[in-house]
Amino acid sequence: MVSTDTLLDFFIETRRHTEAICKPLEIEDYVVQPIIDVSPPKWHLGHTTWFFEEFILKTYNNNYQIFDDDFSFVFNSYYETVGKRVVRADRGNLSRPSVKKVFEYRDYVTQAMTNLLEYNNDKTLLEVLEIGIHHEKQHQELLLTDIKYILGNNPLLPIYSNSFEEYNIDNEPPQWITIHEGIYEIGHNSNEFCFDNELGRHKVYLHEYQIRNKLVTNAEYADFIASDGYKRFDLWHAEGWDWVQQNKINAPLYWHNIQDEWYYYGLNGLTKIDPKAPVAHISYYEAFAFAQYKNCRLPTEFEWESAQHQFKWGQRWEWTESAYLPYPNYKKPDGALGEYNGKFMVNQKVLRGSSVATPVNHSRPTYRNFFQTDLRWQYTGIRLAK
Repeated sequence: MVSTDTLLDFFIETRRHTEAICKPLEIEDYVVQPIIDVSPPKWHLGHTTWFFEEFILKTYNNNYQIFDDDFSFVFNSYYETVGKRVVRADRGNLSRPSVKKVFEYRDYVTQAMTNLLEYNNDKTLLEVLEIGIHHEKQHQELLLTDIKYILGNNPLLPIYSNSFEEYNIDNEPPQWITIHEGIYEIGHNSNEFCFDNELGRHKVYLHEYQIRNKLVTNAEYADFIASDGYKRFDLWHAEGWDWVQQNKINAPLYWHNIQDEWYYYGLNGLTKIDPKAPVAHISYYEAFAFAQYKNCRLPTEFEWESAQHQFKWGQRWEWTESAYLPYPNYKKPDGALGEYNGKFMVNQKVLRGSSVATPVNHSRPTYRNFFQTDLRWQYTGIRLAK
């Protein structure tokens, strides 16, 4: 556990960074919710604030005055233990509270937290604080990707920022890395922070396999499209093929075919795709189909973790072939925080690594992200194995 002063600095830096992400927004952008998976920026600002109020201030500060009695109902996400909440799909209907009011709420709770930490260094409080900080870090990534979806579905395709870099070109030649068969240890194994789903370090046996050092690029994925990859049912799971047909999918999210050339909407606007950039915003269905097209497969999360020190990662969340399941001896924490990860361990695939939207100090080799197989609004990509 890090010191109180260090955590306080980390807390304040995190709170400031969340608000900095919102700086380029117009006031009208804060309330838009195009689809159920995308939450309005205003809701993220309120929810990350509610977390500290609900799980720390109400418990550890006997003199704390709740900012607004309605905010728990408005900004609770999925915590059944805590009480009723706004239906997720209705978050975009919250024209009130105003953006101004939500920023006042943030200032109020941030100040109350700062005052509390000046005299209370209870070990359990600090543990929950550290979870809360990393919870807000998660929402910083969601904020960026939700903002991108909001602006990327605006017919004008407006620019969010000219300074956000969506990729760094990797000029290393593609290679296959061979990992020999054997027993490997998986899971978190240090005193640094991790989420509960990373715990339960254990051994796995892996057959010899090869994993590629580079992510699949836009050029490679464009070849898949040109080779009728979206029209060949033999490449797809039956469920994935149904998804393609029902949703008329013919390219990654944010790709636009303009006069027979592929363009890509990024946070810096609409540009021609860079053939060398790693492909992004790919569903698991598409990742699997592309791997089939290349006579390869996706790595398991255990293969990924065992090999990750031999390649560069961090530009795209990488789909794996592993179902999101508990590690051996996994136990959900008691109370509401037990709802954080464990109850989602069904019908989801694990993604490994991190992305260009992942905040600093929030990635590690054992991090287990997870999504449903059809989702692609995050910076998701493909690494091949065989």
